[in-house]
Amino acid sequence: MLYLVRKLDQSIIINNNISIKVIEINRNSVKLGITFPKGCTVLRKEIFDAVAEENIEALKSFDEYDIEKN
Repeated sequence: MLYLVRKLDQSIIINNNISIKVIEINRNSVKLGITFPKGCTVLRKEIFDAVAEENIEALKSFDEYDIEKN
């Protein structure tokens, strides 16, 4: 994992087309501004993890009989 230190209004650039800028720093949080290409998906990690878990559970409950019927 890469660790970077940024101050207020400083940015990092990823792949020449994604910019992450420190917008605000509070006691317990940091507000980031992210500029990225249209069509690029950006999710908070907790949302990404929840969707992945739902997909895993859906696959577990999928009945193989349904495949044979179609």
